Parts: sequence; structure tokens; C-alpha cells
Amino acid sequence: MSRASLLASQILVAIVAIAFWQVASTTHLFGNPDTISFFFSKPAAVADQIWKWFAEGTIWYHLWITLLESMLAFAIGALGALVIGFWFARKERLGAIFDPYIKAANALPRVVLAPIFTLWFGLGIWSKVALGVTLVFFIVFFNVYQGVREVDGTVLSNARMLGMSERQLLRHVYLPSALSWVFSSLHTSVGFAVVGAVVGEYLGAAAGLGYIIQQAEGVFDVGGVFAGMFVLAAFVLLIDWVVTIIERRLLVWRPEVSKQGR
Repeated sequence: MSRASLLASQILVAIVAIAFWQVASTTHLFGNPDTISFFFSKPAAVADQIWKWFAEGTIWYHLWITLLESMLAFAIGALGALVIGFWFARKERLGAIFDPYIKAANALPRVVLAPIFTLWFGLGIWSKVALGVTLVFFIVFFNVYQGVREVDGTVLSNARMLGMSERQLLRHVYLPSALSWVFSSLHTSVGFAVVGAVVGEYLGAAAGLGYIIQQAEGVFDVGGVFAGMFVLAAFVLLIDWVVTIIERRLLVWRPEVSKQGR
């Protein structure tokens, strides 16, 4: 499927979904439209709210706060996971010792941690960053750990026969092997970084997309809630698109990636 036809199909799915929503909330085809619009609002009301936010400029500050929190959580969590994941994968005994503790920490419910982070770091951005880091770290860590451990043994043996140092092995063998695993996890962790920031804002903040959604929910403004969720979804897609561009730049040596970049 060509890129144009794929984009057209994706847009068509969105149009059909919005059309279904419009029909359900304005006609009696699927029941009482007043009841449906009360719980799900209407596409026109949601679009009007989004337009109002951007026209008045009130949304930009909230977007910036959520972006800052998400990017800090993403950068700290991903960098920490890369370093520790490589380290534990290369040091098998160390990885085996800490394996149950990593799994136990990953099993902790993040929503329970959110109030603790608020107590530790206050209502500023760092409590949201800490929550986002806990979501990003484990996704990237397990992918990096698995990617390094699955390096082709033949390639590794040949590289050592050629006299590669540990630093050269890391740069030319381990890192390229793990990159596909890393970027696979980064696409997922981008969304989780934003989720961590928004959930933290929802539980206690004075700005951000989570704050906007929480305020709309507090006054039963269903249109505002859906508008906030649509802006949030577009926000995540934009960040994921940036990650995709970086991935194509770094993995241009892979045939399937280089074909996608044409």
C-alpha cells in the first residue's frame, strides 16, 4: 500500500467514526439523541471548544507545561533505561541479582505512586515527571535488555576475532542490534510519558492538559472533556511522528526503514 492510499484510508476511518458520532448524537437512529449527546457530547461542540481554546490562546500554556513534563519524563526514563539495560545485559550476574527487584518494581501500580510523588516533590512539574519516568523506564529497559542479549553470536565472535575493543563492540555491534528494540519501545513510551504527565496533572496541578480535563469534568462539561482528549491524542501523535523521523535517520541502514523513508 502506498503512503498516499494509507493516509487516505486512515482519514476515511476518522471521517466514518465522526459521522457515526454525529448521527448518533443528533438523530433518533440509535436512540434518544439528547441522552447520547449528554454522555458523549457532539462533534460540533467538541470542535467549537477546541477552536475556542486555540483562538483565544489559552491552550498554549497548558500544552507547553504538559510537553515539558512529558519530555523530561521521556528523556530521563529512556536514558536511565538505556544505561541500566545495557549494563544489566552485559553483566549477567548483576542482572540476575536485580531481576526480581526490577520485576517487583514494575508490578507497582503507578496510580498509587502518584500521591506519594506529590508528597515528595510537591504540586510542581517534578511530581508529574517522576510518575512519567516510572512508566517510561520499564518499557525501554526490558526492550534494551532483550535487544542486547539477542545479539547474533556469530557476529559477536567475528568482531572479537577482528580485535574490537569493548567500546567498539558497544558502538558497532551491541548498539545497532538493540536500536530496533529501543525505538520499538520509544514509540510506546512516548504515549506513556504523556499519560504520566496528564494523570499527575489530573490528580493535582494548576496547569496542563490533565488540569483542563479535570476542570471540565468537575463542571460536567462533557464537550470540554472530549476536546481535551482529542487535543491530547493529537499531541501524542505529533510527538510520535518526531520519534519516527529520528528512527528513520538512525536506522537508515535497515532495508525496511530506508524504504519507508523514501
